[in-house]
Amino acid sequence: MPSNPTPVVDAPSTEPEGSRHITAALTRSSSGHEDLRELESGLDSLQSDAARKHRIDWSRILLPMAALVVLVLAWQFYVSLGVKRRDLVPGPLDVLGQVGVLWGEGKLQEAVWTSLQRGLVGFLISVVVATPVGLLLAQVAPLRRAFGPLISGLQVLPSVAWVPAAIIWFGLTDGTVYFVVLMGAIPSIINGLISGVDQIPPQYRRVGTVLGASKLEMALQIVLPAALPGYLSGLKQGWAFSWRSLMAAEIIAVGGTIGFGLGSLLDQGRALSDMTVVMSAILLILAVGILIELLVFAPIEKRLLRSRGLLAGSTR
Repeated sequence: MPSNPTPVVDAPSTEPEGSRHITAALTRSSSGHEDLRELESGLDSLQSDAARKHRIDWSRILLPMAALVVLVLAWQFYVSLGVKRRDLVPGPLDVLGQVGVLWGEGKLQEAVWTSLQRGLVGFLISVVVATPVGLLLAQVAPLRRAFGPLISGLQVLPSVAWVPAAIIWFGLTDGTVYFVVLMGAIPSIINGLISGVDQIPPQYRRVGTVLGASKLEMALQIVLPAALPGYLSGLKQGWAFSWRSLMAAEIIAVGGTIGFGLGSLLDQGRALSDMTVVMSAILLILAVGILIELLVFAPIEKRLLRSRGLLAGSTR
């Protein structure tokens, strides 16, 4: 007895629209004007897709600049009202003038370079330490049950709480600063990696098992690449925590062999009751954090999401 044929349902296509037009045109049996028009339409769509991919999105540049201009104007307007004395709330031009003075004295370059160097070195060490620990905790359930709550507790512990202990252990040296940075960044990176591993579809592990992957191969070639989105989020949060921890350490631990960083500049402004120095240091700390986000993490995240088809408009 003949069975009824099972209807075939086409899966949704991820081809660009232009490619679909061309495919449809080339597979037609007729070769009339309609096919030529559809083929031309497909080629036009492909060209527009390529142009759209390489087009610069000026809104990503102009909108933040416009927001910055609005904030500066609002700041200047508040200062012009005279609610507070100028020595307590300096205007944008006062702060800009102070930045010029600090630049001429060489303090600005020294502070930015010292803090940036410490932050990057501490962050890289945190990544090297946290990545294998996070993979181990994500892969071994008993270890995760034992140390998971401790890692989460360390993540919510304010990094400034480590500064007094670090000073006692390491003295007024760079060791104090790096220890505080590591304790701020490592828990966030570990938890981000664990969160990324938890979101991996179970089929990935089964495929690795079927292909005979060892535990090390499973971790490095399957688990870690699949967990990259969550891992990247942990890295971003780890950098934010390391930068905050660094500023806290530099503000409190002053003197000895500790160099002059942005936190030291901020504390110097407080000691002199000079709000132009304080505001200059705050704005420089903010600017460095924003630049690292825009120049390092944002491009990596965009490329990662686009490669996985998770970025809006990445398949068109």
